[in-house]
Amino acid sequence: MVLDALVRARLAEEGGEPAAALSALATVSSAAPGLPGIRGRMLEQAIEAGDLDAAHDAAQNLWTAGDRRFDAQLVLMVDAMRRSDWKAARAIMKGRIDKAGADTIARLILPTVNAWIDVGARENFPEQHLLAVNSRARPEPALTLQVALVQIAAKRVDSASALADGITLTDRTSQLVAMRVAATLDKAGERDVAERLRGRIALASGQREDPMLLLPDQPVSTPRAGVAQWLGILADGLARTPNGSAKLPLLFARAAYWLNDEDWAVRATLVEALDRNGQSADAMALLDTERQQLPPVLTMRRAELMADAGDLAGAAKLAEAAADADPARGLLVRFADIARQSHDPTAAARAYEGLEAALGDGEADRALRGTLLIARADLLLQAGQWDEAAALMERAVALRPHDASILNFAGYSALERRKDIERSLARIEAAWRSEPQNASITDSLGWAYFLTGRADDAVDLLEKAQRGEPDNPVIVEHLGDAYWRTGQRFRARYNWRAAALLAEAEMATRLEAKLRDGLTPATTAP
Repeated sequence: MVLDALVRARLAEEGGEPAAALSALATVSSAAPGLPGIRGRMLEQAIEAGDLDAAHDAAQNLWTAGDRRFDAQLVLMVDAMRRSDWKAARAIMKGRIDKAGADTIARLILPTVNAWIDVGARENFPEQHLLAVNSRARPEPALTLQVALVQIAAKRVDSASALADGITLTDRTSQLVAMRVAATLDKAGERDVAERLRGRIALASGQREDPMLLLPDQPVSTPRAGVAQWLGILADGLARTPNGSAKLPLLFARAAYWLNDEDWAVRATLVEALDRNGQSADAMALLDTERQQLPPVLTMRRAELMADAGDLAGAAKLAEAAADADPARGLLVRFADIARQSHDPTAAARAYEGLEAALGDGEADRALRGTLLIARADLLLQAGQWDEAAALMERAVALRPHDASILNFAGYSALERRKDIERSLARIEAAWRSEPQNASITDSLGWAYFLTGRADDAVDLLEKAQRGEPDNPVIVEHLGDAYWRTGQRFRARYNWRAAALLAEAEMATRLEAKLRDGLTPATTAP
């Protein structure tokens, strides 16, 4: 029975089914409680499954046995804070001493957690833990803002206002904390200070629409909420670390959610952590629009998860509702992407038109306007409306005459349809001179040379393009056609066979004909 349960647990773990793995491991633990490593695996699977009771039991067993691992400490701290047992929470945070001084993760949370424990215990000067680790010479804005939150909770709003008014926001973390401080100052009646802080958030973010900054304002007023917002922010930062583990952000995000499941930022962070860990169904369950009304930015995230799961029609409908509720530029872009995936050109066109109407005359807006014109032209080309698409492409070129991507798209689109070959070639050459390492543009120029009778020049460029994108079937087919034209029949067939492995319906049919009959005008790539 134990062996069978161990096999089931391992298969469930590898299959991304933490609840099933946890059940199988519980069977193993009941039959063989002393088996090494079982309690640790149960804790890990309970955290992934979101089962706090099971996570607490496993953590308590590990802790009592002297295995003072960090995930167990975090779960036990969460349990103590949920019960408002400040004495137990403090003891747990002291119960794992890092003698080597290398436990960076623990040090990230210890000062903030201890400060909020002191708030709950009504200790004097709870911010001392944060001040002790924040350099006076170069204070971290995020930690300084945590001090302000703790001070507001301790009823010292004047001190918090002074800190908020003197802060300079230097990074995304400080912007996210500042958003919570501003909402908390608002609730405390310090609206002028809050608005000045929001102005600095907008300045620091460069007016970029960070999805987290699109969430509703939520003040931080309790120790549980204070620790939750900080753990959520740490989870968000860890998830953005290149090549980082998916498990650590999920641990922090789970702990944050267990402390405050009404915090939208925490929920958003847990959604991303679950999706990154391969638990997309669990992520979508947190964004259930049937059970509660979501902020538009989270409604859009649910739409994206639905699209990833294959429900493109439902995703497009939900995405449009989110964009209608909050026509922020970033949400309109995301709606347009989903509409395109769902092959709904009318909905995508509505999104692009809404975006274009919101643009100004600044350099960044001009660049985006050119991109939008090309996106709209692409939709029209897919519908076979060349004249309408050509007019939009000309507007884009006039607006951004040196933009390589726009020049390449306009030139290649015309070239595909054998329209104005000389001008199309000139545009693609200009794009290639600007970005000679771009495989897509290199392919465009090589194909333009093929169509204008310069097959030898085409081969050189198309070989370079294929080295840049060896799995692009369009490039591989183009090179095969060029090889055939230059008499390299064996290489041509080799490339066509390679392209056929990657091709979709129309291209596959064309390649089959070429492999059978050789290159003809009817089977030349578009």
